[in-house]
Amino acid sequence: MFQNRSDAGKQLAERLRQYKGANAVVLALPRGGVVVGYEVARLLGLPLDIVAARKIGHPQHPEYAICATDEKGTLLCNEVEAELVDQDWLSGEIEQQKKEVARRIKVYRGGKKSTQVTNKVAIIVDDGIATGLTMRLAIKAVKEQKPDRIIIAVPVAPSDTVREIRREADEIIVLEPPKDFMGAIGAHYQEFEQVEDEEVIRLLQSAYGAGN
Repeated sequence: MFQNRSDAGKQLAERLRQYKGANAVVLALPRGGVVVGYEVARLLGLPLDIVAARKIGHPQHPEYAICATDEKGTLLCNEVEAELVDQDWLSGEIEQQKKEVARRIKVYRGGKKSTQVTNKVAIIVDDGIATGLTMRLAIKAVKEQKPDRIIIAVPVAPSDTVREIRREADEIIVLEPPKDFMGAIGAHYQEFEQVEDEEVIRLLQSAYGAGN
């Protein structure tokens, strides 16, 4: 159990200490992942940036992802689940989330160019993984930039998702035993409040201001 996202980030940084000052970049998934990633980047002395992807939640269970998309409209779906929902609704939701990703990139980066990860170790961080669709889409996007290695670092994730991601990344670090996943990421935190845009902007600006 983690006190909050900052606590989880500090614990992840300890597991990643071999990368302190290395030729590496921390890439966080907004919004919650930025709080975790900020601590990792700060303690390891690494640049911090975002890799933006959005889940498309099931219409009856919004926290359960059936697809994920990015600002380019790249789509990754649980095909079985996606076929069972209203297709007009799904098309509209994909378009809406695509626009939200583009908005976040513009607002969060504030005009700053994305950090180059070519030939670097890319450490992709989030506050936890459930279905894995959003993280897998993030991995796909980062792979296109030809990093040296891709490491996924998260506080919690279920066993089946870990197995899947292990096939797509060079390494995955999970702090709590995947077999003990409690069905929801927030269940592993004492404090798991919604992270607002303002906090993401503040943390990124602080990281950029520190020379990252």
